[in-house]
Amino acid sequence: MSRFSTQLTLTAAGLALAVALPALAAIAKLDAAKSTVGIVFKQMNVPVDAKFKKFSANIDYDAAKPEASKANVDIDLVSFDLGDPQYNQEVLKKEWFNTAQFPKASFVSTSMKAGPAGHLTVNGKLTIKGKTADVSFPLSVKKEGATQVFDGSLPIKRLTFNIGEGEWKDTGMVADEVIIKFHVVTQ
Repeated sequence: MSRFSTQLTLTAAGLALAVALPALAAIAKLDAAKSTVGIVFKQMNVPVDAKFKKFSANIDYDAAKPEASKANVDIDLVSFDLGDPQYNQEVLKKEWFNTAQFPKASFVSTSMKAGPAGHLTVNGKLTIKGKTADVSFPLSVKKEGATQVFDGSLPIKRLTFNIGEGEWKDTGMVADEVIIKFHVVTQ
């Protein structure tokens, strides 16, 4: 298997925050219509789904040597979509994402390790709102016809990244745990 380096820029009506897009001997193209990245959190103990509409990823993956692989992802926080324009404007404010000062979030992988059949463990640094934390998450990889499908989820604590300042630090209204979920399809 050969190595490749590619720049993928995604603008999806769906979601955004892809990581680790493995491919085989040719440059894979993202199927933006089928790829999604979103988050799930609880507000007043009720699950809420949200998404990002824009992100970009620069991936260098070698399926034969995953330990040599790298991934960089940038997320356009202004593209965050809760499904309501008023809520969307609220989360852009200083107390939440503070997009005026921090318009992007990023993920940079530090290692990828092969696990049991079709699974990887991805480690890296996640930066949101100027705060960086080490993260690790499982990634499943499967081939479906001519496409590769990558699925994963990454639980984080929003307060680690100062998401929800002031009165919003209270986790009774909005839970601290946020799960970033992604489904990435390449052709």
